[in-house]
Amino acid sequence: MKEAIVPYELVQQKLKECEMEQLGKASIREVVKLVNEIELVSDVKFLRMSMGVPGLTPPKIATEAEIKALRKGVVSQYPAIEGLPELKTQASRFLKMFLDIDVSPEGCVPTCGSMQGSFAVFITVNRTDRNKEGTLFLDPGFPVQKQQCNVVGHDFEAFDIYKFRGNKLKDKIESYLKTYKISSILYSNPNNPSWICLTEDELSVIGELATKYDVIVVEDLAYFGMDFRKDISKPGQPPFQPTVAKYTDNYILLISTSKAFSYAGQRIALMVMSDKIFKRHYPDLKRYYNSDILGRAMIYGALFSLSAGAPHSSQLGIASILKAANDGKYDLVKEIREYENRSKIIKKLFIDNGFKIVYDRDIEEPIADGFYFTVSYPGFSGNELVERLFYYGISTVSLDNTGSEYKEGIRICVSQMKQDLLPVLEQRLIAFRNNNT
Repeated sequence: MKEAIVPYELVQQKLKECEMEQLGKASIREVVKLVNEIELVSDVKFLRMSMGVPGLTPPKIATEAEIKALRKGVVSQYPAIEGLPELKTQASRFLKMFLDIDVSPEGCVPTCGSMQGSFAVFITVNRTDRNKEGTLFLDPGFPVQKQQCNVVGHDFEAFDIYKFRGNKLKDKIESYLKTYKISSILYSNPNNPSWICLTEDELSVIGELATKYDVIVVEDLAYFGMDFRKDISKPGQPPFQPTVAKYTDNYILLISTSKAFSYAGQRIALMVMSDKIFKRHYPDLKRYYNSDILGRAMIYGALFSLSAGAPHSSQLGIASILKAANDGKYDLVKEIREYENRSKIIKKLFIDNGFKIVYDRDIEEPIADGFYFTVSYPGFSGNELVERLFYYGISTVSLDNTGSEYKEGIRICVSQMKQDLLPVLEQRLIAFRNNNT
């Protein structure tokens, strides 16, 4: 293949060894594995834009808190399954300071990453009513969450939200809810992979419908504070992180520390259950758990079945960050704005070389610059584009398995693209354009 830097034969060999039929249809982790395999046996260094790996140093305050805890010997003890008091207290404060909502500490529960949190939600919330069947996903979204539903045999519904923004959203969601088969609604905000951000009006509609149809909204805040058009870094002062929790009591929030706090490796996150949901009785939960109170079933049934608690030192590390942020001693947004800066530059490099942004607007406003964006290239499907870019040493993933209607698109992650890699990216995109126009 002219001007390509990764030999075609090598890629095909590794695809066969990894038992992958088609590169474009590979999952994120499969792409990472393939890149690793090729780098081991060649001189090629890939520009890794496929997996959302944090590219910043974690806050020193957190690592020091963990080191201190480890030296005290906390690893010899099981942490409390419901979470350490220090973390729960600071989490409750954090919710008030940065989302302007009131949640008791008991409803703030650590999980081993938000993926464990979403899995626990599915096996609890989707069992609250024997007459309901599962989750409505507001796509595009994180494919693994649907895989989690598949693992436990739960049905789900989904639609791409992009064509139903603003005034169109209510009727579209209600068309699913009025069947009374939906237990929960799940979306990410900002959205992975499109980076669209729901407005207050849209969140209000979702909250209103959740209350009307008695559905629990699961709001995935994996990219907390990363809509950089609004600076939420001042504790107790608007603007706050937008949330459906302002518009309904039927909510569970999943607050990841992986990207916002650059803490992915420690597998620690927060599941936040509203006071009402936490204490509510759902008799049908007794089919699976010892208690019909959702909070108890979630913690001592679902989460305890998945792990004997989130890591002790990780809880204390995150508690230290939350306390510093709550006290106004740590700026949540300052460091992670680097992603915004990278996105602006990288997005321009793609556009200058013939690519187009797929999800390009938040209703009337241009999409924000952040952790992800999506692109297409004339004449290629998303799966074809993933494979073709791979030969130029650029790893990406297709929108095909995210629930997107835009099958020509791919997702670009900017997190691992440090400043010294940008000239390399430009060279490779120019070579790609020259060979594909």
